[in-house]
Amino acid sequence: MAGRSFQHLLSFLMLLLLCAKPGLGNVTGCIERERQALLHFKRGLVDDYGLLSSWGDEHDTRNCCNWRGVQCSDQSGHVIMLHLQAPRSEYGYEHLPLRGEISPSLLELEHLTHLDLSRNDFEGRHIPPFLGSLSRMQYLNLSKANFTQTVPTQLGNLSNLLSLDLSDSYNELNSGNLEWLSRLSSLRHLDLSSVDLSEAIHWSQAINKLPSLIHLDLYDCGLPPIPPLTIPSLAHVNSSVPLVFVDLSGNGLTSSIYPWLLNFSTTLLHLDLSFNDLNGSIPEYAFGNMSSLEYLDLRWSELDDEIPDTIGDMGSLAYLDLSSNQLRGSIPDTVGKMVLLSHLDLSYNQLQGSIPDTVGKMVLLSHLDLSDNQLQGSIPDTVGKMVLLSHLDLSYNQLQGSIPDTVGKMVLLSHLDLSDNQLQGSIPDTVGKMVLLSHLDLSYNQLQGSIPDTVWKMVLLSHLDLSRNQLQGSIPDTVGNMVSLEKLYLSQNQLQGEIPKSLSNLCNLQALELDRNNLSGQLAPDFVACANDTLETLSLSDNQFSGSVPALIGFSSLRELNLEFNQLNGTLPESVGQLAELQSLDIASNSLQGTISEAHLFNLSQLFYLNLSSNSLTFNMSLEWVPPFQLQFLLLASCKLGPRFPSWLRTQNQLRELDISNSEISDVLPDWFWNVTTSTVETLSISNNRIKGTLQNLSSKFASFSNIDMSSNCFEGSIPQLPYDMQSLDLSNNKLSGSISLLCTIRYQLLLLDLSNNSLSGGLPNCWAQWGRLVVLNLENNRFSGQILNSFGSLRSIQSLHLRNNNLTGELPLSFKNCTSLRFIDLAKNRLSGKIPEWIGGSLPNLIVLNLGSNRFSGGICPELCQLKNIQILDLSSNNMLGVVPRCVGSFTAMTKKGSLVIAHNYSYEHLRSRGVPASYVDRAFVKWKRREFEYKSTLGLVKSIDLSSNKLSGEIPEEVIDLVELVSLNLSRNNLIGLIPARIGQLKSLEVLDLSQNQLFGEIPASLVEISGLSVLDLSDNNLSSKIPQGTQLQSFNIDSYKGNPALCGLPLSNKCSEDEIKQDFPTHNIEDKIQQDGNDMWFYVSVALGFIVGFWGVCGTLLLNNSWRYAYFQFLNKIKDWLYVIIAINMARLQRSLQS
Repeated sequence: MAGRSFQHLLSFLMLLLLCAKPGLGNVTGCIERERQALLHFKRGLVDDYGLLSSWGDEHDTRNCCNWRGVQCSDQSGHVIMLHLQAPRSEYGYEHLPLRGEISPSLLELEHLTHLDLSRNDFEGRHIPPFLGSLSRMQYLNLSKANFTQTVPTQLGNLSNLLSLDLSDSYNELNSGNLEWLSRLSSLRHLDLSSVDLSEAIHWSQAINKLPSLIHLDLYDCGLPPIPPLTIPSLAHVNSSVPLVFVDLSGNGLTSSIYPWLLNFSTTLLHLDLSFNDLNGSIPEYAFGNMSSLEYLDLRWSELDDEIPDTIGDMGSLAYLDLSSNQLRGSIPDTVGKMVLLSHLDLSYNQLQGSIPDTVGKMVLLSHLDLSDNQLQGSIPDTVGKMVLLSHLDLSYNQLQGSIPDTVGKMVLLSHLDLSDNQLQGSIPDTVGKMVLLSHLDLSYNQLQGSIPDTVWKMVLLSHLDLSRNQLQGSIPDTVGNMVSLEKLYLSQNQLQGEIPKSLSNLCNLQALELDRNNLSGQLAPDFVACANDTLETLSLSDNQFSGSVPALIGFSSLRELNLEFNQLNGTLPESVGQLAELQSLDIASNSLQGTISEAHLFNLSQLFYLNLSSNSLTFNMSLEWVPPFQLQFLLLASCKLGPRFPSWLRTQNQLRELDISNSEISDVLPDWFWNVTTSTVETLSISNNRIKGTLQNLSSKFASFSNIDMSSNCFEGSIPQLPYDMQSLDLSNNKLSGSISLLCTIRYQLLLLDLSNNSLSGGLPNCWAQWGRLVVLNLENNRFSGQILNSFGSLRSIQSLHLRNNNLTGELPLSFKNCTSLRFIDLAKNRLSGKIPEWIGGSLPNLIVLNLGSNRFSGGICPELCQLKNIQILDLSSNNMLGVVPRCVGSFTAMTKKGSLVIAHNYSYEHLRSRGVPASYVDRAFVKWKRREFEYKSTLGLVKSIDLSSNKLSGEIPEEVIDLVELVSLNLSRNNLIGLIPARIGQLKSLEVLDLSQNQLFGEIPASLVEISGLSVLDLSDNNLSSKIPQGTQLQSFNIDSYKGNPALCGLPLSNKCSEDEIKQDFPTHNIEDKIQQDGNDMWFYVSVALGFIVGFWGVCGTLLLNNSWRYAYFQFLNKIKDWLYVIIAINMARLQRSLQS
């Protein structure tokens, strides 16, 4: 910027010099021969805007010296200047050019010294060579004039030329040899920017032959690097006036340019080498001697070393830009020595360490940008010393600590960006002292506390972003004072309360984002009414807003409306259809009801994103309706679209994502549906409907990286050929049959495959090696047969594997040990055999669920299984296992800790226009209780279960199992276990299911069993237990079947009583004195209770009446108690239902 300003200033001064005249006004009229030449020149031009209307033959226009753009000599009357630069339009947005060609008649202007035809449009013509014959020319400007082809070498004949500007031809002009430049011995200003000089190998030598050159601009010329062999010959430049301004940016030059620049080291003031391939370090020898340099721009130059300490020796620098390189190391302390610096940009590098305190010494600094680095530490207090600073950007670093109070001393600051760091603490009140601030961004930090009142008083602020912090409190009414505010981002904090009514004062508001807070209340119809002409984005999602959707009538600029995940009710107002500029409408996950008609959408021609999912909305469109929009995203899950397929979908041919799942469609899939999805759809979900039909060949129906979910429908037939690069496929819960061999057409992109609950058959395909990215595989509840192939071991990324309830045989392949990411294995209900491999414990350390039940495994339970520290569900039931329960089961660490609610497998998929989109598959598992299986999904992470039932295990129940204090279900039934039930079994407080039936256990039922209050299923039947069942409401509530088959067991609920219960016990009697004493004790007891109630009641309630903050906290506490009670009741009701079902 400073370089261009210098260039324009120099041009202006030269223009003044050339225009200087000793006299005032013309002493003679223009020369007739030259007047005719000018008229002939005009006839070759197309003057669309009447710029040359003053050029004429009429009496009052005959003096050409008075024509626009023409200037004559005061002494001779000859034309000496022709300045026809295209002027700007009235509003300054564009130029008003002349068109056509340059007539040779200009050769008649023999005294012409100044020619400016810049910014016109010569429609791709070449520069006329005859211009080289205007021997007195001193100033020639043909820039931005749409000339093409080769620069004529005849321009080298202009020996008096001082300034030549052929710039900005967008590489349409070219010159393969610059030798003609050497004849311009008087040239001081040369600008060939964007002229193609890629063939001008000896360009530097040509420049060296211009002894008077001061200003050189060769930006974006494709200059070839200076060959190393020519560098010694460039050691000396014979110039009486050395270069002051050099711009060689955008050429891809290498470090071989440095020796050539050394020739001008003592005189250079401005040097721009940005957008080159300098590579390596910043050489001290090249810049260390440039003692006069004021401007240095090296951005985007592939520099990849540390910033040298000697940078501080460049004491004359006022502008330094090293941004967008790969500079490493720390910022040297010596930067503080550049006390004249006003602009410093080190952004977009890999700088580390802390910001040096010495930055505070650069008191003239007005612009400081250190963003997009890896800077750590805190923001130094010394930033407050840079009192002239107007722009400070420290965003996208790793800065910690608090924002220093000294920021308030930078009173001239207009732009402050500290976003995307790790700043903590509160926002200092002193930010309010920066009264000129127009842009404040503190987003993506860890700031806490409330937003200071001083922030809301910054009346010049136009951009305020405090999103993604932990800010609390409410939005005050004083926000209405910020009348300059255009963008307000407060999303993803912990703000509470209602939206203040004063928000309606912000008439310049363009974007309002308050999503993901705890805001509540109703949205008033006019809460942003003042901004109805300017508001473009309104995002209030993920809050607790209630009431109806505001009408938003007259919001002519609104492009995005996001109200999802609130508590809005009522109907969707038809006025939404009048938001003509609306591009994105998202009101999903509310409680809206009613009908969506054509009126709701009739004028939304710009709409490309529509999400009304998870509402009770019914679509009522005529069969002939043609939407005014072409959607890219259509999400209508759980809306009522059926029973017939919505015909208006056939008009949408640009869809990228379509979700009409659970929409009560019970129709046959229409043929036109596949035309809708052709080539553009990346994500399709039509699940949970009753759609019938067969699946066509889908290999060409979807875009790259497609995700398809057609689960829970009524599709029949076989699985068709599929897109080779699809990422997820869910066809579960249909009626599909046949082989799955066509799946092998899918290549390496596949992440999720769910074909469960169909009637698929045949052997498993042998193409697993090409699915190395597969995360979830679910083929359960089909009719697959044969062995699990060794190629399964190629699934290196697999986390969840479901093959239960098929007809698979053989042993587990050894290659499974390569699947080290496995977290979930369910192979139950097959005919697998052999021993359970020892390597499972050592090779699959991430296993959470292992279900091998209902197979034909034999042998003992290997101790290596105890290495599964993360195991939460272990099911080896209904096999032929022998031996003892290993004592090391106490090593199942996850069964000793609280778990998360769900077990989810996270992965990321790709879209055509985005990368790394996060996704998650929530798993489910089956746990057997009393020979019945119960499916868990939403609470699976809380289930901790061991099921070794229906085997041939022997020995005792190991005491170590009592260490698994979070165990929810323990089933050791139908084995040959002997010995006592562990006495400490009551320590398993989380136990809900305990089945030890059909073993050979003996002795008493431990008394500690009554301490397990949540026990809902208990079966101790068919053992050799004896003595009395411990007294406790929990144990007596179970059915008799829980204890049957233990002849020596007695006590409730069994009918056989224990011998001690038959001893008659007399009713106790008391003498009168004891009765009187007891009555006295009772009286004092009731008095104490009354006093305690009075003190406690008024101690709490009195405080609540008098203290607002305590009262608010108390009712918040009651709300949380209410939620807790609701969860407890729900859980216990579920347990009761399971008991009744049992």
